[in-house]
Amino acid sequence: MGKRGKKPRRVRLEDIATKVGVSLSTVSRALSGEKGVREDVRLRILDAARDANYALPKPVAGTKVVLAASSAAMIDYVRNQFTLYVLEGIRDRAEAVGIEIVTRPVADAAEEQRVLEEARLDEEVAGLLFLTVDDERMLAATRDVGKPVVLINGDDPLMRLSSVTPCNRSAAQLATEYLIERGHERILFLMRPGRRTIVRRLEGWRDALAQHGLPHPDDLVMSVDDWLPELADQVISDRIGQRGLDFTAVLAAGESLAVGTMRALERAGYGVPDDVSVMGMDDLPQAAFLSPPLTTVHIPAREIGMTGVDLLRDICAGSPALPRRVELACHIVERQSVAGRRENKAAEEA
Repeated sequence: MGKRGKKPRRVRLEDIATKVGVSLSTVSRALSGEKGVREDVRLRILDAARDANYALPKPVAGTKVVLAASSAAMIDYVRNQFTLYVLEGIRDRAEAVGIEIVTRPVADAAEEQRVLEEARLDEEVAGLLFLTVDDERMLAATRDVGKPVVLINGDDPLMRLSSVTPCNRSAAQLATEYLIERGHERILFLMRPGRRTIVRRLEGWRDALAQHGLPHPDDLVMSVDDWLPELADQVISDRIGQRGLDFTAVLAAGESLAVGTMRALERAGYGVPDDVSVMGMDDLPQAAFLSPPLTTVHIPAREIGMTGVDLLRDICAGSPALPRRVELACHIVERQSVAGRRENKAAEEA
């Protein structure tokens, strides 16, 4: 201590960078074991950190991480590219920091128990990543594995496990606000229920409508049993057949449902966006090639995977923290499937 009762200033990464004469990012990479730092520079940084009594992280590079993919993740991987991009982010980040990813499918409780036991007994396994898991029984089992677990594209409602997801609620709220700003008030929300991530998108839709004093009755929420365009096509066609066109916009919780919606509207003789605006969520590459190109919400899939690896690495390295729920921001990608209501267009032309 200097003056009586005054604690010494905590050593920061900037102090080590100044002492060694390198950048802050070089110090960070060297201490975390990432590639791209010359060995002599790494040793100088480590020596400077020890001399300054800096708390060095436990080494994680060179260890294995088990990636347990749920049946929902595997189905999504086959059907579209969202899970593919999450996996790319996981693998790219793991390679950059020197971690080996071992992928295991987990379709049921028995498979999960085998994966957890394998990870628990293997001393080289530092922790586990669980991809797209919602089942409470599966979550309960992972909480007792004895090694760090991070959920990717899912979360633990009891906050016993750390997780990384897009901010689904604010993403849907952004999309609904975008439609409201263009004069839409009767906005259908089309979803496949079952996952908490989708429930949060429903909540975001309700948030935006409520904040603008607009009705959001249950009959504006349309559900399908699977993420298949033909199911969205059927449910939208049935609604138009029974009620006529009682909405001016549709927000689909997934882009495959937006595709089916556009098919149904076209077959019923309505144009997108002249008669009905359609908006999706995910921003998969095919969205730009629809007719018309789909306005959507970009979900940062690769970044979700990369952040999951970093979060698990921090926990494995002894970072003292309570379980965290990390939610990544999303943004709107404007294309040609959304327009103002016809009444608004007529007023503007007048």
